[in-house]
Amino acid sequence: MSEQGFTTKIVHSDHLLELEYGAIHAPIHNSVPYGFQDVQGLIDVFQGTKPGHAYARSSTPTIDALQHKIKQMDNGIATLVFSCGMSAIVTTFLTLLKTGDHLICSHYLFGNTRSMIGTLQGYGIEVTFVDSTDIEQVKAAQQPNTRMLFVETIANPATQISALDEIGDFCEAQGLVYIVDNTLTSSYLFDAIKVKASLIITSLSKYVAGHGNALGGSVTDTGLFDWQTYPNIFEAYRTGDSKMWGIGQIKKKGLRDMGACISSQTAHLISVGSETMELRMQRQCKNAGILAEFLAQHPKVAKVYYPGLKDHPQHQRAKRLFKHFGAMLSFDLIEGEDCCELLNKLKLVISATHLGDNRTLALPVAPTIYHEMGLETRQKMGISETMVRCSIGIENTADLIADFEQALA
Repeated sequence: MSEQGFTTKIVHSDHLLELEYGAIHAPIHNSVPYGFQDVQGLIDVFQGTKPGHAYARSSTPTIDALQHKIKQMDNGIATLVFSCGMSAIVTTFLTLLKTGDHLICSHYLFGNTRSMIGTLQGYGIEVTFVDSTDIEQVKAAQQPNTRMLFVETIANPATQISALDEIGDFCEAQGLVYIVDNTLTSSYLFDAIKVKASLIITSLSKYVAGHGNALGGSVTDTGLFDWQTYPNIFEAYRTGDSKMWGIGQIKKKGLRDMGACISSQTAHLISVGSETMELRMQRQCKNAGILAEFLAQHPKVAKVYYPGLKDHPQHQRAKRLFKHFGAMLSFDLIEGEDCCELLNKLKLVISATHLGDNRTLALPVAPTIYHEMGLETRQKMGISETMVRCSIGIENTADLIADFEQALA
């Protein structure tokens, strides 16, 4: 059989696990402990010599079903899911980096991620922020103690796009762990394994779950990085298939020790929501493109930030790498116009912080999600003090245009 389509793989993922009673959806297993008739089975699960479940902080059958589904989406070899996207990011860094290591990061990071990087620096991990749209700046940041490089696919909120494939080639040549945050594109728009990502991180709360009703995050190992060469793998975990050493350490330290676990109920919500991701994102991306064109031509809008516009600095890169241009856009109003006043006039669009929801959401960037960063950092990241960020939903396109039209009038 030829390679199946994206949605086909997702909607049949649970059914192919041969669930009890012919169930099509993996059931919700709420049990925290798991018992064994033979205590050797419990020992085997604890020692990792056989698959199974001992305690819900590490795994449940429902969580395994979601991990199987995300692994298929990402085309990886193993996936872990966490309580939210931020827990997926922070546990990956804290379990794979040590004091004295050096991390290269995109300068254009989501505000909470940027704040968390500051916490890493407090633990003695060196960090260099670079303009990741420029491969030469990335290369120039390498040090003898560099272990890892971290970028987002589309920057939130000013939509800069990292030199994803060139960075992948560089990391492969230098033996660096290459982590790609695929949240803003998702595995539907962008197959990060094609740019040689080592690990793919995704906030499942956004486009994967899609309905604004579940928090979750994931880390997928693509199988491309040779963990035998990575010095920070604990000796006790250097057993079995070396391709699983990295994800195994993240699981034991991040889930078992740090407790960044997701509930089975939430995993089930995300799993069901994911089935319509392709359908939702097609509509969302189409809406975003039409709205971006409308705003770009409006006399009260000074600038629109959207990779699908031909004047976007990385438009050609986005066209080459992504299936569509994404469903997030931002814009600046002309001088004298008040972005908060505009948002209050919108009747359909909801003032809220989130991305990937079925409903279109908008917020003023500087006084909310990037307030803690300060003016100087915002300016370096290309964020104006009047920027509005919009997460575009699945509403009828004409209704969205009409709402912005009346609010801007």
